[in-house]
Amino acid sequence: MPVTRKAAGARGVRPGPGKAQSTLSFSGRVTKNTFREAKKNNITPAAIAKLPQVQAADEDEDVKGEEEEEEEGDSQLSQYTDIAAEQPVVPERTEAEVRAESVSNAQMASYWREVELQRKAPRVHQQDVEMCEKVLRYFDVSSQYGPCIGISRRKRWLRAHRLGLKPPIEVLAVLVKEEARGCKAQETAKIDGILNSIAVET
Repeated sequence: MPVTRKAAGARGVRPGPGKAQSTLSFSGRVTKNTFREAKKNNITPAAIAKLPQVQAADEDEDVKGEEEEEEEGDSQLSQYTDIAAEQPVVPERTEAEVRAESVSNAQMASYWREVELQRKAPRVHQQDVEMCEKVLRYFDVSSQYGPCIGISRRKRWLRAHRLGLKPPIEVLAVLVKEEARGCKAQETAKIDGILNSIAVET
């Protein structure tokens, strides 16, 4: 590689002791006047002496008022917790969830037959899987309803429904029936479970 030439001005010129670059120090105090310092200078000593007396009287009133509010709040809180303990919390059902409860097993089977007819060959690897699980897995891999990673199947279905993507009601029917049985494992996609287990291992 050829040797490059230095600029003529840089050749042989050394900075003298007076031409050395100064270093910046960040440990010192800021000497620049700021807006806050200007405000402090405007306050007179007489005004400073008057402020604590006025504030002390206000603080006494505030403390008394806060204590009364806390007592009222505690009594209201205990009444509310008694009422809440008596009534079980029932989540509100959407219109779609109410319709999904009325979907029969025959309707789900006909939906799955329609899905299978769209394929060229039957699914060999899912012969041992129940029809409900097949419906859910098909919904998981249907990308037109959005990503299935990081969101529960029900939330994904409801989001797709709100966006007008017309997700199949049979999927929500399976989820509602599984929830009634007390099976929460159906809420997350299989793919999400696999990816979460890989993320935990690494």
